[in-house]
Amino acid sequence: MPKDTMTRRALLRCAAWSSVAAMTSTTAFAGVDAPYPAQPVTWVIPFAPGGATGRLSLLICDRLTRRLGQPFVLDHRPGAGGATATKSVASAAPDGYTILATSTANVITASTDRSPDADLIPVAGMARMPLLLLVSRQLPVKTLPEFLAYAKANPGKLSVGSAGPGTVQLLSAELFRTLGGLTWSTVHYRGSGPALTDLASGHIHAMFDNAASAVDLLRSGKVRALAVTTREHAAAFPDLPPVADVLPAFETSGFYGVAVPHGTPKAIVELLNREINAALADPDISRQFAEVGATPLIGDVGVYTATYRAEIMHWRKLVPQVSAKN
Repeated sequence: MPKDTMTRRALLRCAAWSSVAAMTSTTAFAGVDAPYPAQPVTWVIPFAPGGATGRLSLLICDRLTRRLGQPFVLDHRPGAGGATATKSVASAAPDGYTILATSTANVITASTDRSPDADLIPVAGMARMPLLLLVSRQLPVKTLPEFLAYAKANPGKLSVGSAGPGTVQLLSAELFRTLGGLTWSTVHYRGSGPALTDLASGHIHAMFDNAASAVDLLRSGKVRALAVTTREHAAAFPDLPPVADVLPAFETSGFYGVAVPHGTPKAIVELLNREINAALADPDISRQFAEVGATPLIGDVGVYTATYRAEIMHWRKLVPQVSAKN
């Protein structure tokens, strides 16, 4: 039986709730002037369907929908490496009805001081997870050293996919290219989903992507994984070596959370934080996260805000190292 547990049940439930939005009830919460949520909540995904941000969000939205009595509806708004959706949420009414699913792209952009994230409030974490170095089955390599050797022997001949400018997928590939002294062509997409489709069909040769996005293609044998981007082995992928085994300075990971527009009432922010943390602690969700190597990020608003800022500082140090060598 296929293990497509990250999407199927959650998608069906969210779709069902969307169709009966008019019949949902509301619940009053202490500290909020009016019942919240009293209407459907839009959960904005900054990328095309099929990526890790959307897959993780499905699980959380399913839980919030059942717990809070109103549908939390996923709204994919791809463009500009997540910047389009981020700007739209930052300018939305601060009433708790427009929520942004953030990713590593947000902290990377914030690290360059060119981000609308200053207009957003960090609410809660979702997960941290490794990326995988993925290659087309048509590429004649089966190990990380073989891929590095092949890329060096064929300068400029490889095409490597990107989920868009400023994304962790692109920065991971650029860091690998820089440290390995490689040259190749980068192909930008509006998210991981379209890039993975082209990788599986052989239109591009390789890409870095989050484990949650790639797991279905890996299970079906349509793409090959060669390594993980974390410095340690990932429990979900015990046979894959860290990239750092051959490029010691290499380390990246995916970072996912939730934000709302600045000015959103504190009571709503804290309510969402509590409910998202409760979802992350649910044994079924924890199990599904573990299957793709995702580690839940559980903590109150203050803890998550500190973690978010630390992630910005991490990329603030890393991005110039990559840019200066390209």
